[in-house]
Formats: sequence, C-alpha cells, structure tokens
Amino acid sequence: MEIVKYGHPALRWKSVPITKINQQLRDYVSEMFELMYEAKGIGLAANQVALPYRFFVVNITSDPEEKDEEFVFLNPEIVKRKGVVEGEEGCLSLPEVYGQVRRSEEIVVEAFDLDGNGFEMQLKDLPARVVQHETDHLNGVLFPDHLSEGARSEIDPQLEDFLQTFRSQQSSGDLPNNEQLKQQLQELQSQQS
Repeated sequence: MEIVKYGHPALRWKSVPITKINQQLRDYVSEMFELMYEAKGIGLAANQVALPYRFFVVNITSDPEEKDEEFVFLNPEIVKRKGVVEGEEGCLSLPEVYGQVRRSEEIVVEAFDLDGNGFEMQLKDLPARVVQHETDHLNGVLFPDHLSEGARSEIDPQLEDFLQTFRSQQSSGDLPNNEQLKQQLQELQSQQS
C-alpha cells in the first residue's frame, strides 16, 4: 500500500460505502495510519491509497504516540455546516502544493467506528477542515477544485508536473495504465457490495 499521487484515477473515484467491517478493513486502517504518520500528515482517505471505499483516518496531532487522537470515520456524512473560513490546505497526494481554501468553520459529522457504532462529532477550526477535506476525497474532489481561478493557475504547473511524472511511470511500465487501474478499483469495489 502506498499513497497515490495526483494523476491516479483513484483520486477522482466516488467511493462506495463500507458494508462490512472485517479484519481486512482493520488492516487497511492500521496501514493507513502508518503511511499517514510517515508522510507527516493529519488525515488520509481510502482512495488516497487506491481503495475505493468511504472511510478515512485522522489524527490532528500527527503523532503516532497520541493513540487517543486517532479517529476512523466509516461512511461519514457532514450533516450540518456553519460559517465560512479560509485557510491553507495541502494534500499528501499533492506533496508541496498548497492553496487557500474556503470551508465551513463548524460542522457536524456522523460516521461509524471500527466496531460498527455510529457517532456524531461537532468540529470547528482545523478538525472541521480536515474532515471536510477528507470527505471531499471520498467524492473524488481535491482541494485545488475549490481554488479561485487565479490561485488555481498558480499551482497548475505543479499539477502538470505530477501528471507528467505519473504518465512517464505508466509509459515505463512502473505503473499500470488507467484502464487497468480502474479495473483494479472496480474489483476492490465489488468486494464491499
């Protein structure tokens, strides 16, 4: 498992709901936390590791020792939003790319944990931003999609570099082509239905 970069079709995939909680899912979650910590991140969505499922992991502290700050959100839904605030965002699938993104200042999110228990969280500031960013991922939306035209044009050269790198990895055979990658996503998706 690895964090996929911009250009990978998984990042534009609309994830399917989790229908069963099993050891495989627990293993995915555990590995995703490890990858997130390695990359110094605070959130990681399943499709960022080429899994087409509606879940993500978060630890706002980015500290693997802070286990009580680890949260898993299965089938998350943002049910309330309040206020608007702008703040800088980055993404582990777009390393070194940042932009000012407008998000709701406060949210209420409903989700399930790894025991299948439903929970609700009221979040504001950075935790609210992270949950909105990761929920976007599950819908195939990336933070540059929210940028103004001017801000987007500033990072377009970086995005183009990611695409070129991705395509050259495919050309050299280091990565499967897009059709094969989409086929893999569909096969994984069918395991949850």
